[in-house]
Amino acid sequence: MREFLYPEESTWPELIKRPSQNIMQLEQEVKPILKDVKERGDEALKYYSKQFDQVEAKSLIVSVYEINQAQKKVNPALKQAIRLASQNIEKFHRAQKETVTRIETQPGILCWQKSVPIERIGLYIPGGTAPLFSTVLMLGIPAKIAGCSEIVLCTPPDRKGEVDGSILYAAHSVGIQRIYKVGGAQAIAAMAYGTESIPAVYKIFGPGNQYVTMAKLLISLECVAIDMPAGPSEVAIIADHSAEPDVIAADLLSQAEHGSDSQVLLVSTHAPLLAQVKESILFQLVELPRKKIAEAALRNSILVLLDNVSLALKFVNMYAPEHLIIMTEGPQKIADKVQNAGSVFLGKYAPESAGDYASGTNHTLPTNAMARSFSGISLDSFMKKITFQDISPEGLKNIASAIVTMAEAEQLQAHKRAVEMRLEKLNDRLDNEYR
Repeated sequence: MREFLYPEESTWPELIKRPSQNIMQLEQEVKPILKDVKERGDEALKYYSKQFDQVEAKSLIVSVYEINQAQKKVNPALKQAIRLASQNIEKFHRAQKETVTRIETQPGILCWQKSVPIERIGLYIPGGTAPLFSTVLMLGIPAKIAGCSEIVLCTPPDRKGEVDGSILYAAHSVGIQRIYKVGGAQAIAAMAYGTESIPAVYKIFGPGNQYVTMAKLLISLECVAIDMPAGPSEVAIIADHSAEPDVIAADLLSQAEHGSDSQVLLVSTHAPLLAQVKESILFQLVELPRKKIAEAALRNSILVLLDNVSLALKFVNMYAPEHLIIMTEGPQKIADKVQNAGSVFLGKYAPESAGDYASGTNHTLPTNAMARSFSGISLDSFMKKITFQDISPEGLKNIASAIVTMAEAEQLQAHKRAVEMRLEKLNDRLDNEYR
């Protein structure tokens, strides 16, 4: 990890840059895949399964038999862990339901907003080096609470053409039945355009590698909404003299092992801590199964020493991390000053992995500084909002003059006429009643 001691604020924008990606090259590689799936459907999907996953796909659909077999194969302890996590995720997201409030903006004008579920959604679940069954829970549970009537799940098969049993178990536990053995950019294309086997959806959710991310960005420009732009996973830690080096090292490595393009940051106010954390990382790396991946990620990562916690928080707010861990004396004191972060973990007993799995909050979060303007997944992500207005004759009269004046100023005569015609008819009706 690169180390920066008391860097000037003018240098911060350079320090917080994420590892660069060749966007143009990615786009050139992904576009033909999207086009091919759009034109050839299932045939193209089977071709890419063979090319990228080395799988001769006979059927893209996960059968009921395969789902039932997964129930038997999953370890009972894991089943219990999934049940506990599911309960907490459901509890947290169900509390986000909104009540409809009707507002009278003027006498005779009643306005309200109603949340309606997105009917057809697609979930992408990575299944390569680390099958993310936890993401099935994070996306599937709020989708069910929201009332999405059709949920499609795509995930890549292994070399045997099988889907990881934990993914199938998690999907079954949530109530997702339409599961397909398709991964990569081609899976995103399938859910966007639809194929003979896979129905088109209205919004696509889920993390993935750089090809999946590029595919999501491209289809969002064309035909389907996506959850958020996403990049490699990341964590930032603010720590003072009270923090424990071994714990910090473990948290940094827990994020670094996600992928070689992940990034981790430690911002501290205590100089001795930097050396202690570096030493602990080297010690813990030795027995880490994903050591090579973590080492590559650490080369993208930095240690920063600043004068005080206020400066550390300012630095982190500029960085806008996906995950932020605050390990200081009284972390709650500075929590309210966090402006840009996907999810925040307070104190030495709140590891980022708690949010990844079982605390109840959602782990699908904005990366690559998108936390400056994007939120993580919530119940609201699976809903759309429709506004209503109920206007009485009195209500129209109360705002008619304003509408007419504004329409005239914008030179939109039909807008003006739509109001005046109603007033004329209303006056005619009142004249007739008077006679």
